[in-house]
Amino acid sequence: MELIFDIFNYSLTVILIGVCGAWMFLIKSMIDSFRLTPYLDKFENTSESTPKVSIILPARNEEDFIGKCLDSLIDQDYKNYEIIVIDDSSEDSTGEIISEYSKKHSKIIPVSARPKPEGWMGKNWACMEGYRKATGELLLFTDADTNHSKNVISLAVAHLLSFNLDALSVIPKMITFDFWTKITLPMISTFLHTRFSALNVNNPAKKTGYFFGSFFILKKKTYEEVGMHEGVKQEIIEDGALGKKVKESGYKMRMVRGEHLIDAVWARNKSTLWNALKRLMIPLYLQSGKIAIGIFFAVLFLLFVPFPVFVVSALLPVEEPSAKILCITSAIASILIYIGAVIETKVGLELRFIHALFAPLGSLVVVLGFLTGLLQAKRTHSITWRGRRYSMKDHTQNSISV
Repeated sequence: MELIFDIFNYSLTVILIGVCGAWMFLIKSMIDSFRLTPYLDKFENTSESTPKVSIILPARNEEDFIGKCLDSLIDQDYKNYEIIVIDDSSEDSTGEIISEYSKKHSKIIPVSARPKPEGWMGKNWACMEGYRKATGELLLFTDADTNHSKNVISLAVAHLLSFNLDALSVIPKMITFDFWTKITLPMISTFLHTRFSALNVNNPAKKTGYFFGSFFILKKKTYEEVGMHEGVKQEIIEDGALGKKVKESGYKMRMVRGEHLIDAVWARNKSTLWNALKRLMIPLYLQSGKIAIGIFFAVLFLLFVPFPVFVVSALLPVEEPSAKILCITSAIASILIYIGAVIETKVGLELRFIHALFAPLGSLVVVLGFLTGLLQAKRTHSITWRGRRYSMKDHTQNSISV
C-alpha cells in the first residue's frame, strides 16, 4: 500500500513539475507580450491619404450599449467615413435607437438584416448584410458594446497605410461588470499571450492569424478575396476564423495594443460568461474530440489541480518523503498560477488586486465551462448567443486550430 502511495505521489509530482515549467513559460510570454507588442498610436506616420472607411456595426438586442457606441463613432476626427449599422432581427428597442440616430446623423446608414438563412451564425450574416451597403475602400468591423476614442479611426487608417498592411486588429481594454467575470477573465487571458499573442500574429514566419471582433480594419479587396464572412458563416468565433484566413492567404496583417483607446465588453453577466467559455471549447471538440479532451485535461492541471493538491497534501499528517515533495511542488505551482493571475489582472485587465486572489475559483469556473462545452458540443442546442440558440454538431470549426 505504501508503494502504491509513493508511486501516486511521485507521478503527480512529475505532472506538477511540468505544470510549473508551463507557467514559467506562460509568465515569460505574458511579460514579453506586454513589453513588445506595438501600440496603435506609437508609430511614424508616413501616410497622407484618407481613403473612405465603411464601419460595419452589427447589433442584435443591444439597446443598453448601441447608443454609447454610436456616440463614440459619430464623434471621430476622421472625415471620410460612413457607419453602417445593422439591426439583426432585434427583439428589443435596438432597431428604434438605430433609426433615431440615422435621422440625426447623415453618416449613419441603417440596415435591417433579412432573416438569417440556415447554416449561418447570426453575427456573420449581419456583417455580410452590412458589407453589401459598404462603399469604402477600407472596412472597419466593430461591436455594439465597444466604445472608441475620438482619434481611433485616424490612427487605424494611418497605421494600416504607413506599414502597408492588408489588415490591422487592435487589442481593446476588456470591460467586465460582475464578480464572476472579473475573477474568470484573468485566467482565460493568460493563454492569449502564447499562441494567439500579437507577437505571433505579427511574425510572418508564424501561421497564427487572429482578429479581435471589437476592432479590426482591412482593405475591402482583401476581405473579398478571402471569402468575406460568407467564408466563415458557420464559425462561432468568426473574428478568429477570418483573421486566420487572412494570415494563411499570405496577406500582411498586424495586431497592436489599444487598451487606452478602445473599450469592449467581454461578458455582460454570468450567462454570457458561461456561453463564452463554451464557445472556446466547442470549436476544438468539433475538429477532434480526442485532442479537445486532451486540451481540457491540460487546462484542468494548468489552472486548477495544483490548488486542491496543495491543500490536501498540506493538511494530511503524512511523513513520507513523496508526500512532502508533492506538497512543495504543488505549492510552487500554485504560487506561479497566482503570479500569472496578478500580472494579467493588474497589467492586462486593470482590475483590482483582490480579483487575482480568487484565482482558484476563477480557474474552477473556466474548467467547468470547458467541460460543459465538451459535453454539449453535439447537442441540438449547444450554445445560446444574443438570444439565438445554435446547434454546432454538423459544422466543422476552423477558428482555433488544434
